[in-house]
Amino acid sequence: MVDIQTVSIAIASAGVFLAAIYYILQIRHQSKTRQMSLLINLYSTWGSDDMKKAFGKVAGLEIKDYNDFVKSYGSFSSVGRSPVWVDIDKIGWFFNGIGFLVHGGFADIGQIDDLFPHSIMNLWEILKPLVEGLRKQYNTPKTFQWFEYLYNEMKKREQRK
Repeated sequence: MVDIQTVSIAIASAGVFLAAIYYILQIRHQSKTRQMSLLINLYSTWGSDDMKKAFGKVAGLEIKDYNDFVKSYGSFSSVGRSPVWVDIDKIGWFFNGIGFLVHGGFADIGQIDDLFPHSIMNLWEILKPLVEGLRKQYNTPKTFQWFEYLYNEMKKREQRK
C-alpha cells in the first residue's frame, strides 16, 4: 500500500524533473536564438552599402603578386595609403571575425556557407597573395589567419559534397 507521504514525494520529484527538462529546453532555445541573431547581424553588416562598395572594389582586383600590387597601389602602411587597402581591410577583418567565430564554435560552418556561399572562397583566393606578402613583409604570420581558416574549412566542406 502506498501512503500519502510517498505519493507527495513522487509528485515533488516529478515536478523537479519536469522543471529541469523545461529549463534545459529553454537554454537550448536561447542559445539557438542568440546564434541566429549573431548570423543575421553579420549578414546585415555584409549587406551594408559600405561593405557592398568594398566588395565590388576588392572582387574586381587582379593581383599577380604582392610586389606588383604595392607598385600599383603603394604599401599597406604608407602615409596616405590607397583607399583600396581600406577596402581590403574591411573585407579581411570581416571574414577574419567570422572565421574566429566558426573556430570557436559560435557560428556553424553550414550556416555561414548558406549565407556567404561564394564570397569567402572567391575573396580569399583574390587576397591570398596580398595576405602572404603582408605576413612576410611585416613578420606577422597570423595576419588574417581566421579568414584563411574559414577558407580552408569551406574548402573541406565543398570537397565532402
